[in-house]
Amino acid sequence: MDNGLIALGAAVVGVAGTLLATLLSQRMLSRLQAAQFEREQQVAHTSWVREQELADLARRRECYTAANAAYRRYRIALMYFLWVVHREQVEPQERAAVEEARNAHHAAFAEAQMIASAAVLVELDLMTKRMAGAYSRTMRLAEGTPEPRGSFEEIHAELIALTVRWEGMRGAMRTDLGVAG
Repeated sequence: MDNGLIALGAAVVGVAGTLLATLLSQRMLSRLQAAQFEREQQVAHTSWVREQELADLARRRECYTAANAAYRRYRIALMYFLWVVHREQVEPQERAAVEEARNAHHAAFAEAQMIASAAVLVELDLMTKRMAGAYSRTMRLAEGTPEPRGSFEEIHAELIALTVRWEGMRGAMRTDLGVAG
C-alpha cells in the first residue's frame, strides 16, 4: 500500500503542479502585460505633455511676434502723426493710419493678455499705458488743446523713450520663450 500511496501522492503533485503552472504563468503574463501597458501609457502621456508644451510655445511665439509688430507699428504711426501735427499738415488719412495702428495694437494686446506670462504682461501693461498717454497727448495737441507735458518736444521725447521700454518688453518676451541674449 505504500507504493500505491506514493503513486497517488506523485499523481496528485503532478496534476497540481500542472494546474498551478498554468495559473502561475497566466498570472505572471498578466502582470507583465499590465506593467507594459502602464509603461506605454506613461510614454504616451509624456509625449502628449511635450506636444502641448511645444504647441503652447508656438502659440506664445506667434502672439509675441504679433504684439511686438503691433507695438512698433503703433509707435511709428504715432510718431509720424506727431510730426504731421507739428508741421500743421494733418489730413484725415494720417489720422486714420494712427487709428488703424492703434486698433491693431489693441487686438494684439487683447490676445497677449490671454496667452502671455505674468512677466511679459507686466511689460505689456507698462508699454500700453505709456502708449495711451502719448496718444492722448498727441491727439490733444492735434486738436489745439495740449495738456501739461503735451508739447511736441515732450511727446517726441516720450515716444523716443518708448524704444527703451519696447526693448525691455521684447527682452521679457524672449526670456519667456527661452531665447538667449
